[in-house]
Amino acid sequence: MQEQDFAKVVQVNGANVYFEHHQHPTASETFVLLHGFLSSTFSFRRLTPLLKENYNVISIDLPPFGNSEKNNRFIYSYDNLANTVIALLDHLNVRNVHLTGHSMGGQIALNVMKKAPSLVEKGVLLCSSGYLKKMKWPVTMLSHIPFFHLYVKLWLTRSGVRNNLENVVHDSKMIDDEMMFGYLKPFLDDDIFKALTRMIRDREGDLSGNDLRNIQTPCLLVWGEHDRVVPLSTGHKLKQDIPNSRLVVLEETGHLVPEEKPEEVLEYIHQFVSANAAEFSDDTQTQPLYKKGLSQALISET
Repeated sequence: MQEQDFAKVVQVNGANVYFEHHQHPTASETFVLLHGFLSSTFSFRRLTPLLKENYNVISIDLPPFGNSEKNNRFIYSYDNLANTVIALLDHLNVRNVHLTGHSMGGQIALNVMKKAPSLVEKGVLLCSSGYLKKMKWPVTMLSHIPFFHLYVKLWLTRSGVRNNLENVVHDSKMIDDEMMFGYLKPFLDDDIFKALTRMIRDREGDLSGNDLRNIQTPCLLVWGEHDRVVPLSTGHKLKQDIPNSRLVVLEETGHLVPEEKPEEVLEYIHQFVSANAAEFSDDTQTQPLYKKGLSQALISET
């Protein structure tokens, strides 16, 4: 039996959604990957090949990003994006997944865990966003102005792809032409700026502390020590609020952990998936604050 890989666009929840499906010939466990803001499945290009050696992998372009539909009619709230992920997995008849979200994708993953807890066996949150408030009303009001999408385009153009990448990685030497074009490509279509304008309007704010405390799904939190986008303090706070969670902090790493340290992320994912519920929830175990080896990571169990 051979591994089967394919990419497809299907209509679910009122949007044409692009996803890549890597079917392992013998694996029973499935990872579902959700990317961050202004990103796409491309951000998992180093992690996906490692995961698919042992697991089924489904990587999704969340609307309006990547190759998914970009329109200003779809509701781009995190709640509705979570509905879209749930609808896609239902369409594929996939259950009991390991839901993995990077940055914004982590917050959408948490929304899925809240709405459909039986769908997710375990969660992996990579530098997940958290505790962000609803967009301030003046910005929401401005988003109704005709041609506001041109201001969004101007803002993104001025910041530039390289500047944005330098902000999300710890070592800027890893940035090459392939990486820059991969993150630039989705923004060559002007329709995305109209969709982003709608996203500004629909953004409802992150889950509350009370919502997080009610999530019982075991979660692995992986953070870059030098994350300048979602600071490590957010990881510690999520660790306190999500009952069955552990936090791993990777040294010499920024926000883009799937690109920067895919082997280290995979190592901790293997440990996390293989751990049973008793092992995972036992906070009496003594864990080293500094673990040498492949990962060179700090582990927080407090």
